Amino acid sequence: MARPSRLAAAVCTALLAGNTLAADALVRRADALIARMTLDEKIGQLTQLGADAPGPDKEAADTLIRAGKAGSVLWTINSDAIARMQRVAVKESRLGIPLLFGFDVIHGYKNVFPVPLGLAATWDTALVERVQAIAAKESRVAGINWTFSPMVDIARDARWGRIVEGAGEDTFLGVAMARAQVRGFQGPALGTPERVLTSVKHFAAYGAADGGRDYDSVYVPEVQLRNVYFPPFQAAIDAGAGTVMAAYMTLNDVPASGNRWLLRDVLRGEMGFKGFVVSDAWSVHSLVNHGFAADKADAALRGLQAGVSMDMGSNTYLTQLPALVKQGKLPLRVVDDAVREVLLVKLRMGLFEQPYGAPERKDAVFNDPAHRAATREAAQRSIVLLRNEGRALPLASTLRRIAVIGPLGDSTEDIKGSWTVEGGAAVSVLEGIKARWPQAEVSFARGGDMQRAYALPWDADQGKPAPTLMPAAEQQAELLKAVDTARQAEAVVMVLGERANMSGEAASVASLALQGNQQALLEAVVATGKPVVLVLLNGRPLDIRWASEHVHAIVEAWFPGTEGGHAVADVLSGAINPGGKLPVTWPRSTGHVPVYYNHNRTHADETSRTFTSRYASDATSSPLYPFGHGLSYTSFSYEGLTLDRRTARVGEPIRVSVTVRNTGAVAGDEVVQLYTHQRAGSTARPQRELKGFQRIHLAPGAAQTVTFTLGREELKFWSPITRAWGVEAASFDVWVGGSSLATAHAEFKLTR
Repeated sequence: MARPSRLAAAVCTALLAGNTLAADALVRRADALIARMTLDEKIGQLTQLGADAPGPDKEAADTLIRAGKAGSVLWTINSDAIARMQRVAVKESRLGIPLLFGFDVIHGYKNVFPVPLGLAATWDTALVERVQAIAAKESRVAGINWTFSPMVDIARDARWGRIVEGAGEDTFLGVAMARAQVRGFQGPALGTPERVLTSVKHFAAYGAADGGRDYDSVYVPEVQLRNVYFPPFQAAIDAGAGTVMAAYMTLNDVPASGNRWLLRDVLRGEMGFKGFVVSDAWSVHSLVNHGFAADKADAALRGLQAGVSMDMGSNTYLTQLPALVKQGKLPLRVVDDAVREVLLVKLRMGLFEQPYGAPERKDAVFNDPAHRAATREAAQRSIVLLRNEGRALPLASTLRRIAVIGPLGDSTEDIKGSWTVEGGAAVSVLEGIKARWPQAEVSFARGGDMQRAYALPWDADQGKPAPTLMPAAEQQAELLKAVDTARQAEAVVMVLGERANMSGEAASVASLALQGNQQALLEAVVATGKPVVLVLLNGRPLDIRWASEHVHAIVEAWFPGTEGGHAVADVLSGAINPGGKLPVTWPRSTGHVPVYYNHNRTHADETSRTFTSRYASDATSSPLYPFGHGLSYTSFSYEGLTLDRRTARVGEPIRVSVTVRNTGAVAGDEVVQLYTHQRAGSTARPQRELKGFQRIHLAPGAAQTVTFTLGREELKFWSPITRAWGVEAASFDVWVGGSSLATAHAEFKLTR
């Protein structure tokens, strides 16, 4: 990318230093621009054009941009088109205000990293920050300067397709990942060279949709909003996030894009957000669909007054706001306030001094070997070993005949997951195994089809044919071929799960069962008696009850990205010892969801012999795999859990230390996790809450003392009784271990 101007560098330096004089100068500069703007130009700054539908009258995008009727453009990654539109804005519009170009850069641009749920499974915030910085650098040279990421929604229902885009079910882990992603994408401040503007989404509680159905209504009490769903947004804002995206759905019967309490009282007031709010796609217009706004004019009025500064894609502001101002229904100061928010973000980013990408550098940046290597490292660290009975893994290096079976085994596209941008074909599991065992005969059988028999809503618009399932007779023939292939092998690697478009937006499901004929295929191959390893490619927990009882080794690889096949083979061979941990509780069946570890205790003692299940008789209430679970090729012990004090005053820190020892024969990573429980107080508190974690690496026989601090930030919560955040005088339990079932235990008490 071109060297940033001295002014842009000075702005960044001043903001990093918290220079209020520089901030005041930017406000004066924004206000000077606003004073020169016509009403149409002001509303243009509040309008984000869809690149494929640039105007209400089908005008060319350039015409609208030239007239100052656009502040941003979305959904184009064509560097030439981006550069052309930016030149029109800067050189040909009256005021020369640069555009923001937005795209969903979720887990990589050219080089694709694991999906965010997989990145969360690394429990490695430094890694996450580093890979998102790479994604930002690749985006910026292409001309994209704004990503609609990170998604920080807490998700407790695996049926919801967008669980793949977040950090899972836990607020503490979600806070850490939100902070890391914002710092990765944006750097320490807006205007950091080779970084992009973030849009933290979706405000708020989008992940709690009824039935796990995307876009559906959300009903969440305020106590949960404040304790569970708001904190990751607060962390992202504290890390400097420049924009926030309003959610699609209604929250407690008020659409998020028209919710003044949410966007003004909470976000800007309590949370101190200083950037601007963008709607989700067409969600201002959708205020009519919700039955909230009477018509498009009412939607525009209520959206802007509620605090949505920029309308994404629907052109509702562009077509409706001018008349509302002229009729006196909308005060001009409300428009000016929103325009100021948008301009300040552009000024803070240094876009006026450096508006363009650097397409001449794309190839060099995209092909940087360090970027490709980082995708492999991230994939390796994201993989979770769910099960390994009888030390089925790692596979022997001396194997001569390996069978790779399953409809995802040779996938070079689905392995990347949803929301990819310019990424080329990735490395399949089949290719990875062939490279790792060059001396072996590696055979492949697809075993049948798994694709759904329906298209996603936008497939027809993109000219994609509706998918069809393989005829039953052909399915059976493929299955038999797979069984025969397995019989000829010494070991079988089955690659099952989901295609990329089975997780993500508009990809909620009613059943977590393996789709298509995958379950039948799995059972038939296991029946051959050959050693079977199951590798899952997916963006959500799946129903693998049968596999957990009949398959000795199960590897959760998520959608691991560009180097995914090599990373999987690295783990299967033992070249890499897996150290990932689950960021979600793994349900036994679809009927278990929503399920999460940090629920409140019930009226009965769950540990007693008489309390067997919350369900009557058809299932146990315990998860298949607990939150934080992940096995290793070595073993770890936890010794000498100590607290530096057993009693402290509220607000005084308590230090918790434990010695972790590698008691096995190979080096490995362990994610040390700390959980607490407040025994009594103004409200009932969750039975366990994650309050600290650290991923460490230990050689065989080595030990490390890990110390956590429990202070005000870790122990505070929002009480519906006091209607305030605080730490209460109470007795607490502490557990430290390798999952949410940690057993090393201690106690402490806080007093006034």
